[in-house]
Amino acid sequence: MSIQIFILSKLMEGNTYPYKLKKQLSEPIPLDQLSGLTESKLYYHFDSLAKQDLIETVEIVKEEHRPDKQVFEITAKGREELPKKIYKLFEKADSISDMVIGLANLKYVDREKVVSILEKKLNNFKTRWEHLMSFEKSIQENKKNEKLAEFLGGYFSSKADHTIYWLEEAIKQIQKGEI
Repeated sequence: MSIQIFILSKLMEGNTYPYKLKKQLSEPIPLDQLSGLTESKLYYHFDSLAKQDLIETVEIVKEEHRPDKQVFEITAKGREELPKKIYKLFEKADSISDMVIGLANLKYVDREKVVSILEKKLNNFKTRWEHLMSFEKSIQENKKNEKLAEFLGGYFSSKADHTIYWLEEAIKQIQKGEI
């Protein structure tokens, strides 16, 4: 879904073709390599978006001794679907790293709706975490696995603190218009 949001958001800025987007992703930082985005994956997602009628070919550029380039534009349906895809990304995200492409494209959505989604996600996470912490006492009473319980407790506790901190920070920065 992130790749499709990326493609649609780039097409909101202007018509383009897959190879050009791949090249933009690789310079100056090789984001394509860091994310595992291959040219074939990118072409697959362009094809998928075209089948959904979210993008369409507007031009075929022919160059001597080179394959033809299909230049795409976003359709009216694509403009309508982009915000829906971004909201869905936030709803399904398990971590801030899953939200990066959504955070980068907040200009296409209602920020208050995103804040609402993130606040709900934060509250659900805190509720689940508090429920899990209620088991801590019974685990501590079992001396047999005391060291394992301490280790895992420390790990999950710091991970939960980290998640809560960054969700709260994202909400604050979105509300202030900083991101």
